[in-house]
Amino acid sequence: MNAALRHRHARRDDLDALRELMQRAIDELQHAFLSPAQIAASRHLMGLDTQLVDDGTYFIVERGDALAGCGGWSRRATLYGGDATPGRSPALLNPACDAARVRAMYTHPDHVRRGVGRLILALCERAAGDAGFTRIELMATLAGEPLYRTAGYTVVETLEDARGGAPVPLRLMTKSLAGRSAATS
Repeated sequence: MNAALRHRHARRDDLDALRELMQRAIDELQHAFLSPAQIAASRHLMGLDTQLVDDGTYFIVERGDALAGCGGWSRRATLYGGDATPGRSPALLNPACDAARVRAMYTHPDHVRRGVGRLILALCERAAGDAGFTRIELMATLAGEPLYRTAGYTVVETLEDARGGAPVPLRLMTKSLAGRSAATS
């Protein structure tokens, strides 16, 4: 991991800064993959799920005094989306048969390709494994897919979500946590 990066759990007083980072990441990092209409739709589909902050499963990564990224994991049924996204479910997942969720990962555009996403994934995988989950899944954007593939995730479904007004391409990806150890996580 990058020694210059620090992480902590997000708090309610971080919400405004997190929302700002998320909007900037959507606007700047998706333009190579999505049309302007799809980026606008992404703003409605994605975003902060404050349940993750309240559950203590959402991380902030900082480099110096700068917010470099954020992301978390969940033991709840909602796979992706923010507080206003339709179809949310607070139902708890069963680690014996369900996959934990990686949720709402965003890197500030000034900090891409510097280990922020890898650190968040490692934190999420470790915490989910410690909670008894043997699998983890996420809904990837096209911009995020290369990072997740590199981290060992595989695509299990390709879909589009048009609930934001334009079809946004997404990839359901999964990874086994079985056999992980403290030395590898």
